[in-house]
Amino acid sequence: MSKANKKFDTYRLTALGILTAIIIVLQIFSTFVKFGPFSITLALIPIVIGAAMFGAGAGAYLGAVFGVVVLLMCIFGADVGGAMVWNASPLLCALLVILKGTLAGFEAGVHYRALESSNKIVATVVAALVSPLVNTGIFVLGMMIFFKDILAAWAGGSDVLYYIIFVMTGVNFLVEVGTNIVLCPVVAKIMEAVKKQKK
Repeated sequence: MSKANKKFDTYRLTALGILTAIIIVLQIFSTFVKFGPFSITLALIPIVIGAAMFGAGAGAYLGAVFGVVVLLMCIFGADVGGAMVWNASPLLCALLVILKGTLAGFEAGVHYRALESSNKIVATVVAALVSPLVNTGIFVLGMMIFFKDILAAWAGGSDVLYYIIFVMTGVNFLVEVGTNIVLCPVVAKIMEAVKKQKK
């Protein structure tokens, strides 16, 4: 292995370690930051950045880390809604939260790689949009398939579809997408510059 490759591998490991720590801290913090009844997901930003810098595999790993932290918040009751889902079916809850995070990171990496040769900023913005779409989309789909009773209880008698679109995902989803689209390209540019210096 050449010196340049060793240097890059060390940089990759270090960067993924730092991004892992950031995801853990952001997700724990954001569990207590709510717009409406549900927490926003700030941890998608480092997931998208890792996926853009190191590929879909790194994105999937970082997304899985995010999923595990979300699962722990459900298990320990820090996320009240998540705790209801965990109590209803621990196995399905674990599968849903880890799968949605892993695929959100993986898809961010796939979309970034598909577009980066044309325009890196556009690639980052698309990855930043895809990640919350996949994360929220899989969550909603999983809830509709496996946890209809909990959704109905959360909706409190109102129409479930209306509740999903305007209450459960509405403001939170828009905040997540907006934050991702604004911050991801800026941070990715900074990290790309650092990566070039390390080579």
